[in-house]
Amino acid sequence: MLAKMNDVIKRYGDQMILENLSFTIRKGEILGLLGPNGAGKTTTIHSLCGLLSIDSGEISIFGQKQSIHNRNIRRAIGLVTQEITVCNDLTVVENLRYFGSLYGLKKERLHKSVAEVLAFVGLEEHAKKKPKALSGGMQRRLNIGCALVHKPKLLIMDEPTVGIDPQSRNHILEAVKKIAAAGTTVVYTTHYMEEVQTICDRIIIMDSGKVIAEGTMQELVKRLQHEERVRFVSSDPSPMLQEKIASIAGVKSVVLQGNDYLVTSSSGSGNIHRIMEIAQQHGAVSSFTEERATLEDVFLTLTGKSLRDGGGI
Repeated sequence: MLAKMNDVIKRYGDQMILENLSFTIRKGEILGLLGPNGAGKTTTIHSLCGLLSIDSGEISIFGQKQSIHNRNIRRAIGLVTQEITVCNDLTVVENLRYFGSLYGLKKERLHKSVAEVLAFVGLEEHAKKKPKALSGGMQRRLNIGCALVHKPKLLIMDEPTVGIDPQSRNHILEAVKKIAAAGTTVVYTTHYMEEVQTICDRIIIMDSGKVIAEGTMQELVKRLQHEERVRFVSSDPSPMLQEKIASIAGVKSVVLQGNDYLVTSSSGSGNIHRIMEIAQQHGAVSSFTEERATLEDVFLTLTGKSLRDGGGI
């Protein structure tokens, strides 16, 4: 175990942001942290990094108690923020030197680390350019490089691929795998389910400041093995239709997104024909399909929301 959050509570005024939040981070893993808008992901990350004090509970990292005063822990953590936080007045290589120096790197050690990171993020040919002269994807890679230059034991990445092209996204995902393979533990938040499926060893799903599920992708999907799912599109979606379907015996959840319905029932309930019949009474129905459980289904079933509904606090 590399880190642990134990019964952590954090409030902003009267609003409870983290409510008895508990989970562990295992050494060497890529841990995916998922949650809908307002789940508390960013607050969790800032608390882990020691950037934010907590009201109660305990956070331990590397066997030490984390706090806003513990510089030793902070120096062993790298944080990649959703916002690009590089210095626009400095060149790429100057940014890496600057961030390395903030973590106490000097002389040969700094020079060597900057050269290694520059090559790792693929920006050697752009070393003398300033960030504004780089593409969005290259700026993201520089942002990651600045968090890696001091060789952290724990790398926390908050939405590192937001707003970039597919090629740059793939470059970053491959980089994350290499970082973990080299021994760095990674905590990764994203709104892209395919990223989690591609790189994460284990997944934590948060909602309303609490952990509501955790495990490998296979373990989470198994939760829905004893359920049937049908998806259909209605020309006249309404809360009334949603309520009627939800009242059918054996139906566990009805998630409505735009014109799209996802209905989950107990396995063997035989509800498919009844669901179609009721749906057709409320308008034209298209794309009526039975589906196998996916990680997205787990997320929708547990939170009732899409992963891409927005960020979090």
